[in-house]
Amino acid sequence: MKRSILVIAIYLISGMLMAQNPRKPRQKDSNEKQYNITQAMADDAQLHTVAFSGLAFMTGNFGADTFFPPGKVADFFGFQYMRDNDKNKKGHNTDFLTRIANNVIAILTPEQLQQLKDLANVQAPVYDAFAMKRMLLIKAFRTAMETGKELNKVEISKLGADLYTLDADLSYKRAVVVGTVINSFSAKQKAALAKLQFDNSSSWPVIPENLDKRSLSHRAHVCVMTYASELFSWYAGSVEADVYFCPERHGTYFGGFYMKDFPAMGNHDYSISTSLTGDSGRDFVSTLTSAQSADLSETMAKQAPLLKEIVKTRELVSVELRKAMKNETPDKEKVFSWIKRYGELDAEMSYYEAMTFANIFKSLNSVQKQKLLQIRNQSVLPTGAYLYSDPIDLPLNLAN
Repeated sequence: MKRSILVIAIYLISGMLMAQNPRKPRQKDSNEKQYNITQAMADDAQLHTVAFSGLAFMTGNFGADTFFPPGKVADFFGFQYMRDNDKNKKGHNTDFLTRIANNVIAILTPEQLQQLKDLANVQAPVYDAFAMKRMLLIKAFRTAMETGKELNKVEISKLGADLYTLDADLSYKRAVVVGTVINSFSAKQKAALAKLQFDNSSSWPVIPENLDKRSLSHRAHVCVMTYASELFSWYAGSVEADVYFCPERHGTYFGGFYMKDFPAMGNHDYSISTSLTGDSGRDFVSTLTSAQSADLSETMAKQAPLLKEIVKTRELVSVELRKAMKNETPDKEKVFSWIKRYGELDAEMSYYEAMTFANIFKSLNSVQKQKLLQIRNQSVLPTGAYLYSDPIDLPLNLAN
């Protein structure tokens, strides 16, 4: 049990400590949350995030690029918003996910919990398939940087669309099943959930994990804990919460999660610096020449309209999926179409980043390369790959 809890904690670190905005939050009015979609899309937040990815990519390797938090998959259920805006300031604590998941599981009936388990057993291999398929994009991007090979933007976008078809499957089925569970809540269950405040984790009692995992694989267990935690954020949240994403949500193929999370691996209750992304991204930019900086700025300009379309797409998906909580059936064709488009947008953004990183990398001088290694301040790189945060051997078709 201890190992499972620790792994989930590492997943949590991966998904949310990277999510801490790499700049100080702007001033807000009394009705506005500290972290919101406008702030996540701000120029400096995006610039420092992309710069951090560039640093990780240029000083990392393929194995590091594969490290990935599963919380970035099927993320239309408000959990990111809930933890970023926790009044108790524990949203970036490794116990945050397990604490709310344990509370929700304690409230569910055995029949309701079984629905989540059944879903997890079905979706666990889909999660693994997503992790393996994203390696195709990673391999293409890294090959482009290390060999100078040109990438075809159309082909990259198609890979993104294919990848996100799995995300659509995960998102849609989860909404339908979790919506069914929510619609079956008794008055007593609703009253119990009402005591758990969406934006204040201090209202969540600390209770032990009470999930019988004997019928679950490791991945399925992680899925159930994710479903339970996001059941609450979805049920108690809003469309605004579902649409929200952190600056690191897109372009996740460049090793930033590994660079930030590796020190936490195997260390229980480890806290990662929430300023690392911003500080390292800023230092990366300061190392560049004016021509290299201009290349990065041009990429940010190309990404801006794509990011705006991503927000619109997320809103369409979020509104449609929420119908499941109203005893309605979300339109599957629309959801799959929108999320497939989401994959195209994310892949195109990543294409621009990859091409820029490749251009900058080939123009770095020896002094700059040494400086980037100093900024990274991390000498350990994986010899294999990662299936999320689980180390695996390099897949044979990607080893060369």
